[in-house]
Amino acid sequence: MVLQTERFKLHRSLRQTLKSFLAEPGNELRMDTAFSEVIRACANSRRRGQKGTWIVGDMISAYEALHADGVAHSIEIWAKGQLTGGLYCLGVGGAVFGESMFSRESNASKLALAGLVAFCRHNRITHIDCQQNTHHLASLGAMEMSRTDFLVHLRKAILTPSPDWYFDSVYWDTVLKR
Repeated sequence: MVLQTERFKLHRSLRQTLKSFLAEPGNELRMDTAFSEVIRACANSRRRGQKGTWIVGDMISAYEALHADGVAHSIEIWAKGQLTGGLYCLGVGGAVFGESMFSRESNASKLALAGLVAFCRHNRITHIDCQQNTHHLASLGAMEMSRTDFLVHLRKAILTPSPDWYFDSVYWDTVLKR
C-alpha cells in the first residue's frame, strides 16, 4: 500500500486535532531526537489481531544502526515535554518507507503521519510506502499500487538527493491549506 502525498486525507476531525495540537504551547513535532524510544514504543504497542511483533531485538539493533547512518528516521509527537506518539521510517534518496507507528494518546500516530506527509510535500517526495494494507491507512488516502508502477517510481526516487531530515513548523501549511 502506498500513500501518494498529494492524496493524503486530512479529515475534518484530524484537522481539528492538528490545529488544537499546534495551538497548545509546548506541543511540537520533532524528527530524529528519540529514535530508540520510538522504535521500542512501536515494538511494545499492542495491535488488535496480532499476538506479537516483528520488531525484535535484532531488528531494533539493525534499525538503530541505520539511524546512525542517516537512513532510518523517527517522526515524533511531543506534548508538554512527553513523547506521545510517532513513527519510524527509512529514507533512501527521495524514497520513504514507513515502518511502524505508535500512540500513547489518541491520534498521536496520525499527527506523526500528517507531519511526515507535510515534510514529504515540502521536499517534493511524492510517495510513502506504507507496506501494510489496512483500513486505517486507506482512510487516510493510501492505496494499492501495481508492482510495475511502484518499481518505476522507486528507481527514480532513490536516485534523487536525500532531503535534510528536519522539520520546520511552516511545513504544516502543506497539509492545512488544502
